[in-house]
Amino acid sequence: MEGLNLTADPLSLSTLLVNLGVGVLLSILLRWHFTYFGATLSNRSEFTHVGPFILMVTILIITVVKSSLALSLGLVGALSIVRFRTPIKEPEELAYLFMAIAIGLGLGANQTMPTVVVSPIILAVMAGFKLARGKFKSKNLFLSVDWKTRSPREKLDALNALIGSHARISDLRRFDSHENKTEATYFIDVEDAGCLFDLENDLRQTFPGIGVTFIDDSQDPTF
Repeated sequence: MEGLNLTADPLSLSTLLVNLGVGVLLSILLRWHFTYFGATLSNRSEFTHVGPFILMVTILIITVVKSSLALSLGLVGALSIVRFRTPIKEPEELAYLFMAIAIGLGLGANQTMPTVVVSPIILAVMAGFKLARGKFKSKNLFLSVDWKTRSPREKLDALNALIGSHARISDLRRFDSHENKTEATYFIDVEDAGCLFDLENDLRQTFPGIGVTFIDDSQDPTF
């Protein structure tokens, strides 16, 4: 095809090594940010190894591919048959993966200075949002209780009243009753963490033998 250059231009090994070095530093920053500001329920120590790996692989791919149209077309064909069957369970994990890919794209395209300047700014802004959200005392979480009873309806009414006296919002999300055991899950909104201990104490005193579990959907389990 006339005017179409399908040959690969020579790559600068020194530039690639510099970008990889910068990528290592930014990947360390990304890992630190995810460890201290991430709110996923997954294994963070395992997930932090994925981001830097994707970041540096992206740098290599973009650096190699950008020099040749033929390689670019080949990459499109190769990626069209790749299927990732491991689901990303939490949106925050996906956001960090996109951040790693974005940094890799910037460094691979030899846009080193903009990438170095903008990436910490984005992470700093997100850290600010996390810290600002942490200043609010309100907590939204799930309360799961289970008990043994032969008349679950009477106990459920009393349970609803007790939880409602401690929580600003009390929404019954799930109710299971089989044989002599009953389980209920509530979505509650409490003023602060101290209310959780008061609620737990009242539940155990009012309903002896009841099982109580608090789960913060945005953080690690509270109890």
